[in-house]
Amino acid sequence: MNTVDAKRVLETALICAPQPVPVRELRVLFRDALGSDTIKLLLQDLQLEWSQRGVELVQVASGWRFQSRPEMREYLDRLHPEKPPRYSRATMETLAIIAYRQPVTRGGIEDIRGVTVNSLIIKQLEDRGWVEVIGHRETVGRPSLFATTRQFLDDMGLQSLDQLPVLDDPSGSANALEAMAAAAQGVIEPEPEPEVAAAAGDVQGGATASLTDGALFENAETELRNDDTNTDTPGGIEGTT
Repeated sequence: MNTVDAKRVLETALICAPQPVPVRELRVLFRDALGSDTIKLLLQDLQLEWSQRGVELVQVASGWRFQSRPEMREYLDRLHPEKPPRYSRATMETLAIIAYRQPVTRGGIEDIRGVTVNSLIIKQLEDRGWVEVIGHRETVGRPSLFATTRQFLDDMGLQSLDQLPVLDDPSGSANALEAMAAAAQGVIEPEPEPEVAAAAGDVQGGATASLTDGALFENAETELRNDDTNTDTPGGIEGTT
């Protein structure tokens, strides 16, 4: 099979795939006649060929996929006007802490936020497939250790946690949520913040997350940078599915 035909096969398979496809599965298309390195080169060629179109080929944690470019969202929303889920400020701050401090216990989250974490917040993140329990801390009560999932990375358009904005970088820390949310357009509904926000730990009636508001993670990040007692650092996603 020549290069042109191989790229057409890859292109067709990825366009028709409902989920990202890893390279090891793409090799099945060619009965392993093409190695992983060759397939990656072909995928990179396809990326260039689609670079001027409204759809782009990207690599995320679970594999490769075609997706619409962010600038196309305005037009696509006219075809599908249904609203994506809305998440409270408390939920997004909790997700931020888990993303940057994982693996972290519920107590660790509460220490950083300074308020009790509503159980519905954790359940909401678990139901969305963004957070999961990866183990238990060997201490009194054996509290659960929470971490983000591959689904979280896929939805945020990231290949790994290393691509999260660096907290120590002044240019990136204040815009951590903005950067993540920009990659997740269509996953979270953008909504202006009300003038008076509800209590940080309240799920119902709390301020809703805004995709364009870079300050959403800013409070959580400030607490993370100032928290000298918490030694958890961003971890991998071993054990996730």
